[in-house]
Parts: sequence; C-alpha cells; structure tokens
Amino acid sequence: MLTIGELASYAGVTVRAVRHYHAKGLLPEPERDHSGYRRYDAGAVIELIKIRTLTEAGVPLARVQELLRAGEAEFAAAVSEIDRRLRAEIRERQRRREQIARLTAGDGLVLPPEVVGFLDRLRTLGVDERIVRFERDGWIPLTAHSPERIPEWIARKHQQLDDPRLVDFYRTLSSALDLPGDDPALTGLADSMAAYISELADELGEDHLDDTDIEPPFAELLDTLAFDTVPAARRLIELLRTRGWTGWTKLGRVDTADRAPGNRRRS
Repeated sequence: MLTIGELASYAGVTVRAVRHYHAKGLLPEPERDHSGYRRYDAGAVIELIKIRTLTEAGVPLARVQELLRAGEAEFAAAVSEIDRRLRAEIRERQRRREQIARLTAGDGLVLPPEVVGFLDRLRTLGVDERIVRFERDGWIPLTAHSPERIPEWIARKHQQLDDPRLVDFYRTLSSALDLPGDDPALTGLADSMAAYISELADELGEDHLDDTDIEPPFAELLDTLAFDTVPAARRLIELLRTRGWTGWTKLGRVDTADRAPGNRRRS
C-alpha cells in the first residue's frame, strides 16, 4: 500500500494535484488506516495516471470524470477522438512553425514560392536591395488581389529577365538610386529605358507592354509605392513621358500632343 506521496511519485504528479483530484471527485479518497494515514493501492496509481494523461491532453476535468466512468468502448472512442484532435493541433502548430521559419527568411511570409524565386533571381543579378524590396512590397497586394494570376505574371517576369537589356536597366537603376533628380545619369537612364521599351513594342507589339490586366487604380497604387521606395523612379517617369512613354506598373504610349511643352526632349 502507498502513501499519498508515493502515489504521486509513481503517477508523475504532485501531492497537491492528488488532493485537487480528490476535491473534484475524480479520484476516490481512501479511508485512513489505524495510524491516521491514507493508503492507496495499484488501482489508484492506474486511475491517477489516466487522469494525468487526459488532463495533459487538454481534456476538461468534467469530461475526465465522464470518461473515467465510461465503459471500455466509450472510453476507447473518446481516446481516439482526443488523439485525432491532438494530431490536428500538431499539424496546425507545424504550419505555424513553417510560417515562423518563412518569417526569418523574410520574403516567404506572405508571398508564394514563385515570387520568392523571382526576388532571389533579382538579388543574384545584383539588383539593389531597395529595388528588390519595392518589387516584394508590390507583389504582396498583387498576391492578395489576384492569387490565381501570380504564376502567369511571374513566368512573364522571368521571361523579361532573360533579356540582357532589362537586366542592364535594373543594374543601372540600382546605381542611380541615390542620384539627385537633375543628375545627367537619370537622363541617360531614361534614354536607355525608352529605347528598350520602343524596341520591345516594335518586336512584340505594344499590347505586350501591358498584358497583365491590372486595373488603373491598382496600378496607380503600385506606382506610388515605387515612387516612395525608389525616389528616382518618379523622375524617371517624368523623363520617360517626354520620350513618348508613361507608366511604371502599366506602360503605355503617350500621344505627342499630350507631352508637356516644357518637358520636350532635348536633342
């Protein structure tokens, strides 16, 4: 026969827990012996282990009491349900762990793998991290807005990056990020950008320049993000407009009559 301390030790709980289970009616409290001590048998150890196991699994004490009084079939079914719930919780916790792991990786927290791969490719090409950050922040609302279009758009972006001219543009833009708005380098960059766009339009057609079907208000939102993240982009758009093109997210041709007179391109 066991003392309450020995019972608690065998079952892996504290004496205080045993007394709590007595108070809740989960574990019968034996009569005291002639020496005034309560003595417990092996059955009490088994019962206490059941209580501990169920409570550790998150089963409320009221439900534990029901299960302890249930027949074998009902108890087995209840345990199976508890096991199913625990496995579901484990899967959910694993999903959250994966989210945390992606958080430490940065881009992958709210972006699909296709976008993360594209951003990694930009970094590999030597694109300034500020531009990569702008690209990343732009893809976040795009992903939330049109997740089904992401594979298509990313495939197009990779196809564009296969063109050395675009890669050169990204690298040149990277070197121009800290330049003032009147720096001649931005003018040269606008020339290169306009020439590249014109060549694409001639080779593939102007429809190819804007085939993403992004609504104008959403495109304006992304443009504003670009201007806030990459200040040189705003000046480039101004220079690009005098060269016949407009837009950052949605490229389009500008009619000659729409060009600002004071901003006509110098020959």
